[in-house]
Amino acid sequence: MIVETPEPLLGWWSPEPRGIVPLDKLRVTRSLRQSAKRYEVRVDTCFEEVIRECANPSRESGWITPDFIRAYTTLHRLGWAHSVEVFDREGRLAGGLYGVRVNGLFAGESMFYTQRDASKVALMALTGLMRESGMTLLDVQWRTEHLARSAQ
Repeated sequence: MIVETPEPLLGWWSPEPRGIVPLDKLRVTRSLRQSAKRYEVRVDTCFEEVIRECANPSRESGWITPDFIRAYTTLHRLGWAHSVEVFDREGRLAGGLYGVRVNGLFAGESMFYTQRDASKVALMALTGLMRESGMTLLDVQWRTEHLARSAQ
């Protein structure tokens, strides 16, 4: 008799309460605006590289598996998943974020940085792009202290 083992389950988190960043309440400090001048922001130019950086196994509490990468890369090819990328002056990817857009909602999945403030610059750029295009809801899943301070 052959016993099949079930495939590993993929966790799906729905924290209560959800982490929501009001687009008009993101606090951008003077030092962050200064820091942003060191970077160039692009959208959807290297989605897979961003998600792979977010999945870096050296990051604490890593949860992004190869299955997630394949699924979200497919969503990106279909036009649903997007990335905001931050490059330094030498053209190196310094930080970024990715998530899914559905109409006026952007559901952020993960972000990373390898240089100071790069993920914050990505978030700042995302909120600006969302406001410009008439989007209204930025879901970031978890309400962290860092995000709570940023959205006062």
